[in-house]
Amino acid sequence: MEKPAAEDFYRIQAEQAKKSRGLIAVLLFFYALSIGLAFVVVDFAVGAVFSLPRAFSLIHIAWLLVLALAFAALAAWFQYADARRNGAAFILKRLSARPPRPEDRYHRQLADVIDEMRIAAGLKVLRAYVIPDPAVNSMALIEADGTPAVAVTEGLLADFTRAELAAAAAHEAAHIARGDTRLLTLVCSTADFFERLGESFVSEKDGGGRQASSPSPVFSRLLVRFIGREQETLADAAAVEIGRDPIGLARAIYKAHLANSFVGDFGQAYAPLFIVSPSSTGEDEAPPDGWTSTHPPIMERIRRLAAMAGLEAGDIIHQVWESRRVRDVAKEIEPFRSGPKSRPVARPKASPDKPNECPRCRVPLAEEIYEGVPVRACRTCGGKLVEMDAMPRILARREVGFSPDLRKKTEAFRERLWLNPVKTLKISQDLRPAATCPSCGYPLKPRPYNYQYFVPVEKCLSCNRIWFDTDELEILQILIEDAAKK
Repeated sequence: MEKPAAEDFYRIQAEQAKKSRGLIAVLLFFYALSIGLAFVVVDFAVGAVFSLPRAFSLIHIAWLLVLALAFAALAAWFQYADARRNGAAFILKRLSARPPRPEDRYHRQLADVIDEMRIAAGLKVLRAYVIPDPAVNSMALIEADGTPAVAVTEGLLADFTRAELAAAAAHEAAHIARGDTRLLTLVCSTADFFERLGESFVSEKDGGGRQASSPSPVFSRLLVRFIGREQETLADAAAVEIGRDPIGLARAIYKAHLANSFVGDFGQAYAPLFIVSPSSTGEDEAPPDGWTSTHPPIMERIRRLAAMAGLEAGDIIHQVWESRRVRDVAKEIEPFRSGPKSRPVARPKASPDKPNECPRCRVPLAEEIYEGVPVRACRTCGGKLVEMDAMPRILARREVGFSPDLRKKTEAFRERLWLNPVKTLKISQDLRPAATCPSCGYPLKPRPYNYQYFVPVEKCLSCNRIWFDTDELEILQILIEDAAKK
């Protein structure tokens, strides 16, 4: 019979305390061994070439090992100091993480939830960051000034309910309150150094001309595995104490597992920082994790959390899929607007001193909220002006539904796109003269949305905004959502 979850957590906590105390000793031993061996090899080589008998004496070798130990201590201290000072900043910069925007409804909810969990966890301050990535994941960090921070992806904000968001924030706050985060940042920064060092010695191509795989060094994986699973298990338990919602946390972990993908360009080194492994398969019953796995098996975590509420893991899975079904049904259908007929439009030339006019209709644009993001919209033709930085947020969210007519229009554009090999067709079929940006008055340039979705849009390269003609933004959303489903 399986032991109660609480007993498992206490047993793991006792084992983890012993492992944490030996981390610096392991790092020092590795440096001493590698540097010592290098010194001895060089010393023997020099002694053999120049016929120096003293190079082979035990006293000389002992002094070399003492010198190697000194260098090892210096290297370990330098790496620790660098990870503590620059580790979090490097990770946040690499992920393009930014503070929440107060004008964004999803970001305001995140700020409120983080503050609630800060109070519940007894923390003096807790910063929030948003990662512009459609993956569903979260992480905790300690910044250089000692301030703890929680970073979540746009995909998580779009997919989680408020209760699930609070449970994920409680999990990250638990890492911080238990003191895990500083150690995690140190270990992951150290492992990343060895991982990049190993990749630098791997040739880009093998003999057959194919891209060669670049396995992480064994020591990097050992460091990552040193603390990974136990920290996550304990943080799950502490998160329940902080947030009082084991069901919400179980749903959050399962959702992150299903919708997860690699975040940024990180390798295995940073995996322990995330609530679920970025290499998660997305399968309900994944094969047993290997010895280098950084997280406990997903179903094991869900079973433990469900047991705290007297439920089975199957009940949690059913709740997740049922909530998705209800959410899809409850989407607000965006009304289909057939744009104006193709005809020449007499309009004055735009100028920087007269912004905020629709480039098609020449009427003032209105401030609207679309998918929780402030946009400027034309009430006549339905065109929208959107900041480029806001596009990942809009595309990650599933708040707006689409009418059958709009989906037919999308299929028609998809067929035309396949027939156009250079992919320069705009979504709007009618030919219109070059427009100017409603925000700054400079010309809009037709460009692909990005190099993954070659849907031409009109971009302002001066103020970093995109103008979408009638239904173009919605059709782009449908194309990307359909691609994600496949």
